Amino acid sequence: MFLRGINYDVGTEFVEGLSSRPDFDETIVRKEIEIIKNELHCDAVRISGYDIQRLSKASEYALEAGLQVWISPACINASPEEALGYLVECAKAAESLRKKYDNVTFIAGCEYSLFLKGFFKGATVQERLRKLFNPLGIILSIVGLRDKIYTNLNRFLTEATAEIRKHFNGKLTYSSGTWERIDWRLFDITGIDHYRSSYNKTTYIKKLREYFMYGKPMAILEFGCCSYKGAAEKGAGGFMILGLKDGMPYIKGNYVRDETVQADYIMEMLNLLKPEKIWGAFVFTFVIPSSKFNPDPHYDIDMASFGIVKPVDPTDENSYKGLPWIPKESFYRLGKYYKEMDK
Repeated sequence: MFLRGINYDVGTEFVEGLSSRPDFDETIVRKEIEIIKNELHCDAVRISGYDIQRLSKASEYALEAGLQVWISPACINASPEEALGYLVECAKAAESLRKKYDNVTFIAGCEYSLFLKGFFKGATVQERLRKLFNPLGIILSIVGLRDKIYTNLNRFLTEATAEIRKHFNGKLTYSSGTWERIDWRLFDITGIDHYRSSYNKTTYIKKLREYFMYGKPMAILEFGCCSYKGAAEKGAGGFMILGLKDGMPYIKGNYVRDETVQADYIMEMLNLLKPEKIWGAFVFTFVIPSSKFNPDPHYDIDMASFGIVKPVDPTDENSYKGLPWIPKESFYRLGKYYKEMDK
């Protein structure tokens, strides 16, 4: 039985100036962590975000609740040099928690070829995303013409892991995109963000099993789906129905909200993963507070969110236990599934 996990974000700027969690209310965070433990029946949580104090606080709440914590620092659009200094400070904070609680794993980054500057060309994540996944970009990756990028990435990871291990004495992993070619000798656990979509539906498990060749515990650090018709076919790209106008997000085109699509996807994925010899599986994600629900489908940003709860105004009469969100169908079905696994 693998670790029953979920992602929990304390605030990440995937778009400059727009935080996924603008406010960090410690009372809300503690309650959400307790719900993850007691209602979703998780035994592990991946806590990601930029601010080290927020990462430490949320991690301590989770450790106090008896959860295993996988700390995942996120420095979007930093240079490798900036990221290295940041990771060292995060490692020091993680080690302080590990000494006290023990159950701490450090994730030394996430999809750095995409999220850091200096590997793929492009000043923003969005520019690099277009270069990576356009038809030409996919062909270049297949024929090996991007190997130099991954050589440079592994050179950086070699330096980063050496520095991190000077300060952190627990297990170390990396949250890799499946397009990245990582030197897993650097890590204790192999970690991948592995979403299923229309293009890899028939090869999903075959790709997963390739990672067992490294002879190390292997974790699926992200998998999930958005909440609209057609989202399951888009997989990790489900958020790309979002647009920005005058700095404000909106839904491009006409999409129909469907929470069952998300719930079915997560259940199907867990059933696919259950027979595999993986170390842990982490649903992406619990909540993205900035992705608010709106009855107008053109501004229902939650529809393009991977959160299993939908953010609403805390005064909403349907809000859950006084928290600023409402559970989606996947919240209840995931809790039931994990509870059955725990027996």
